[in-house]
Amino acid sequence: MAAPVAGAGAPPSAAVRTIAARVHGRYLVEPADRPGPAPLLVGFHGYGEHAERHLADLRRIPGSARWVRVAVQALHRHYSADRRHVVGSWMTRQDRDLAIADNIAYVRDVVSAVRRDCGTEGRVVYCGFSQGVAMAYRAARQAGHPCRGVIALAGDVPPELMEAPDGEWPPVLVGRGTGDAWYTEGKMTADLAFLERVGAAVTPVVFDGGHAWTDAIRAAAGRFLTSVS
Repeated sequence: MAAPVAGAGAPPSAAVRTIAARVHGRYLVEPADRPGPAPLLVGFHGYGEHAERHLADLRRIPGSARWVRVAVQALHRHYSADRRHVVGSWMTRQDRDLAIADNIAYVRDVVSAVRRDCGTEGRVVYCGFSQGVAMAYRAARQAGHPCRGVIALAGDVPPELMEAPDGEWPPVLVGRGTGDAWYTEGKMTADLAFLERVGAAVTPVVFDGGHAWTDAIRAAAGRFLTSVS
């Protein structure tokens, strides 16, 4: 009997390729509470959340009613664990660089559309929670719209921005709850050191709480919005 050929019957290796595909993003827009041009506050929710929840958090920031508030929903939608809600994720590690480029283009187009369709003026602040923090930083640095500030709650500076820090950074509010097991004290310390090194005006806020919004961080965010007005 002939000896078996090594690898005989094994399937050939698959070639991994990618192709651009058009998808539709979803965002919520809430006008300012007064007539005339208003500044623009653009927010990004955390993993497994949705735009409606994030807009509710933006509403609770003191003074935010004077801003046009926009909550952007992640392109990668899925059902929540209890299947009651459609939620989203900004990306996974699969094809990460392509997802980053898609997300930046998406945010750029959202902000352009809001500035075209709504009564806004020049000020833009990006706000992120958890996974959405990386999107806030990316939007501020790469979406092409002049940015007056970043509100970063419970999430860190994405690594690709740390590797290419050149250019002017806007003021940043960095918030962390004392009981946050994900955005740890060490991560916050590293972010603050990096932001100070690149010349960003940084306001750190440590508050009682966990990986969540609290009244303390909302109050700090309200003061931050006033400071960049």
